[in-house]
Amino acid sequence: MKRLYLIGGPMGVGKTTVCRMLKRELPACVFLDGDWCWDMDPFQVTEETKKMVLENITFLLNQFLRCSAYENIVFCWVMHQQDILDTILGNLEPGDWEAQAFSLVCSPEELTRRLLRDVEEGIRTADVIPRSLERLGCYAGLDTCHIDVTGLTPEETARLVVQKRVEK
Repeated sequence: MKRLYLIGGPMGVGKTTVCRMLKRELPACVFLDGDWCWDMDPFQVTEETKKMVLENITFLLNQFLRCSAYENIVFCWVMHQQDILDTILGNLEPGDWEAQAFSLVCSPEELTRRLLRDVEEGIRTADVIPRSLERLGCYAGLDTCHIDVTGLTPEETARLVVQKRVEK
């Protein structure tokens, strides 16, 4: 049976780094970052672009779920609303696969520290900090497995994702 890992969390929490580690550690694994489906200039958030991006994401996930070469599919994105998760999962074709959704969260101080480091390294702009902090609280109410990554390394977080997946 294939496994689909849906990894959500606010910007800067470490989703992409953890997912890259999972891709290396899990057998026959592919990694899709939802941001790749929304890397546009100009960046526009409209009902039309949101719909298009969700359709692109589910199309790609369905392709990977159908492909016999992969056992594990790892997907990450800022999935801060239950509706986003439900839409993605609801548009996936039935098959011999199971999904588990995770939310990576941390303390506001830790998130600010991580984002400031990204700003200093030129990876992000400072305007991301308040937007990411604003979304941090949204994850508490989601139907996901929550992992508090405050003080954890990306390696420790990846191990926890796999461990919690097995415990399910």
